[in-house]
Amino acid sequence: MNKKVIIPAVIVGLLLLGGIVYLAISLNQQKQANKDMQELAELDKKEMENEYQMFADQYSELKTQINNDSIIEQLTQEQLKTEKLLEELRNVKASDAREIARLKKELATCRAVIRSYILEIDSLNRLNQNLTAENTRVKGQYAEATRQIEGLNADKQTLSEKVAIAAQLDATGISMTLKNKRGKATKKVKRCKTIQVNFNIAKNVTAANGNKTVYVRITTPTGSVLSSGGTFPYENKNLQYSMRKAVEYTGNETPVTMYWTVKEFLSEGTYNVSIFADGNMIGSRNFTFK
Repeated sequence: MNKKVIIPAVIVGLLLLGGIVYLAISLNQQKQANKDMQELAELDKKEMENEYQMFADQYSELKTQINNDSIIEQLTQEQLKTEKLLEELRNVKASDAREIARLKKELATCRAVIRSYILEIDSLNRLNQNLTAENTRVKGQYAEATRQIEGLNADKQTLSEKVAIAAQLDATGISMTLKNKRGKATKKVKRCKTIQVNFNIAKNVTAANGNKTVYVRITTPTGSVLSSGGTFPYENKNLQYSMRKAVEYTGNETPVTMYWTVKEFLSEGTYNVSIFADGNMIGSRNFTFK
């Protein structure tokens, strides 16, 4: 064969072989690139799924941090929306660029929404903590004020009781004299026709002035009362009295004399004279006669 023909044929063959090798290498590289892109898309899709799942879980967590029913309802709706998008993402192919792009855009929206809820709930919780602290402080102040008021009421009650005690009348210088039929004093009860009781209502600037009804109750040695037939109230019961008299009291020492006419047999022994006014027993004294 002519050398001039063989040399060009070899060159053409080599060129064709080189082209085939280059094409094979290029196709292999393209196939590897497509495989790498597919794996990258799968990884990107998986990352999106994880983020959607994380947001859904965060909504559940946020609902435990708030007591506001309206916000809890909003969180529930956003959680359901996130879970729906997650389900859509799981069902779409990683190669579906349009759907992946749409769901990635939705993911960005979800990210912004949940961030706003986190900030809002954090703000509400801080406000609630401040309100709780303020409420605790106010309750403490109220409790302290209540204690002070109770203390003042107790002091007032004690003072009122002291004033009431101080305002009670006091009978001093109590005496009981037996008199015979001629009006002369006698020590013999069998000669007694009249009993005279004398006493003074002591000076008291805190007592109310005005008319005072004074009751005298004489108890015999046998325990009976020398009664005139009348009664007066004392400590939720009615007691018989021996004598009664209206006295004008001005706050100064006021002498009082009262009489009881003997209508029954008087025995020897100890007699008790008790004096009452304004619902209180203001004096008492025993006397012994033979």
